[in-house]
Amino acid sequence: MADAEIGIFGGSGFRSLLDSVEEREVRTPFGTPSAPLAIGELGGKTVAFVPRHGRKHELPPHRIPYRANLWAMRELGVRRIIGPCASGALRPDLALGDFVVCDQFVDRTTGRGDTFYDGPETVHVSAADPYCADLRRLLLETAGELGIPARDGGTVVVVQGPRFSTRAESRWYRELGGDVINMTAYPECHLARELELCYATIAMVTDYDVGVDGHAPVNAADVVRVFDQNNARLRELLFAVIPRIGAQPDDECGRALNKARL
Repeated sequence: MADAEIGIFGGSGFRSLLDSVEEREVRTPFGTPSAPLAIGELGGKTVAFVPRHGRKHELPPHRIPYRANLWAMRELGVRRIIGPCASGALRPDLALGDFVVCDQFVDRTTGRGDTFYDGPETVHVSAADPYCADLRRLLLETAGELGIPARDGGTVVVVQGPRFSTRAESRWYRELGGDVINMTAYPECHLARELELCYATIAMVTDYDVGVDGHAPVNAADVVRVFDQNNARLRELLFAVIPRIGAQPDDECGRALNKARL
């Protein structure tokens, strides 16, 4: 039997929602995860949780051990993962606190370990539709039932961090078609796909990026303030959706490697 059915990456506050929490140290070929995995019950499901930035937010975005985190989840039997993330708006019509259930990403990171296949085995996994359609549907349906604003689809531009964008970069990201901007959404989602796991994200709008006219430059204090103000709704959504997540369906997530190997 699997140790856990569902995986969650996110802020450390989620751990408090779990019942009968057990910590598990998991060794991986890619080093140590961000923190020991917390395993507990929520809504009749066994959930594994990792604070991606570490217990004390000691890991900046470019230092997060993404491969170790995903590998550890799979080692525990997890097949379906939700990875909420704080994000800046690249569009003025997004309101602070809105949720965007993204369906695309643009990767602007550098130097991150973003594949499990460094050779001699090589794979080319499709990223055409990088997020699990079934998990996205469940998130959107549940948010609608709870009256939580959630946009169906959106492109997250993932930057290296830890700095924020220049005005020129921000305008360019918007011209690329970006809706929100974030520092952690990649490579987490693609590594999950390489392991044939289901993965979806919820981008919470915590600020307006500097290229959005009429708004002051973003700062970390404002991001934390808005996130804390809206964290209760995120927790409400996760608490409601997790009991509805079933076994991994026969979908493109679970068949990602079928035609990817050379």
